[in-house]
Amino acid sequence: MSQPDTDAVTGTDTTGHEWDGIKELNNPLPRWWLWCLYLTIIWGVGYSIAYPAWPMISGATKGVLGYSTRAEVAAEITRFNDQNAALKTALAEVDLTTLAQNPDLQRFAVANGAAVFRTNCSQCHGSGAAGSKGYPNLQDDDWLWGGEIDQIAHTVRHGIRNETDLDAHYSQMPAFGELLEEGEIKDTAQYVLSLSGQDHDAEAAARGTVIFEEQCSACHGDAGLGDIEQGAPNLADAIWLYGGDIAAIEETITNARFGVMPAWGERLSQSDVNAVAAYVHGLGGGE
Repeated sequence: MSQPDTDAVTGTDTTGHEWDGIKELNNPLPRWWLWCLYLTIIWGVGYSIAYPAWPMISGATKGVLGYSTRAEVAAEITRFNDQNAALKTALAEVDLTTLAQNPDLQRFAVANGAAVFRTNCSQCHGSGAAGSKGYPNLQDDDWLWGGEIDQIAHTVRHGIRNETDLDAHYSQMPAFGELLEEGEIKDTAQYVLSLSGQDHDAEAAARGTVIFEEQCSACHGDAGLGDIEQGAPNLADAIWLYGGDIAAIEETITNARFGVMPAWGERLSQSDVNAVAAYVHGLGGGE
């Protein structure tokens, strides 16, 4: 066995480690530090026995105290649900067109609807409901299927163009790339640009007027103002779901659009549907 290396200055044995001529002294740990270490070990063992701790194949050990954070959260949710049960029942049964006549119920609806929206709707419409390309802005005044509170509730409950709810709003724009020549599509796009007051080719727009009247006016109207009964957008304003530049308009005419919204009535309670309708209607864009 080799003899320990002793530091000549302090007389203390070293660990044998040396860096750039500096040797590490093998000083004992302070007693207070060791006692703290022993206490934390004891505390850790006691905690793992008392509380859920060790992961097993079918779940973690339960702990002798039987404590569960999940159960604690569930109990809190149940407590709040019990407190709000009367309001939820009233909200589920209310005629939404008269909701504003009950300020307390309306405040509850808007607050609850905000939580429902953030959980279920913000992924598409954004946390502030401003939407994005292909997902409507719920703060403006442009509503494909109507922006009155009961109309919003119907849209939330049944959705749009889904295959699970027979009462879903449904409309389908033809892909005119299969019906019109490329030049006709470009002329029609120029006419659509003119409807919203954008820069356009006047000659092409004049040719596109005839095509629009023959192919598009049945849904969008002669003046391009749209029709909420069919979910046909207003083409004369500055609000565009998929973009209002010439390339986006030509793409829409050529291949059409087919946005789908799930039927939230299959996942949310009647109270939650009414709540989120009240919240969306109150954002400023509701009719």
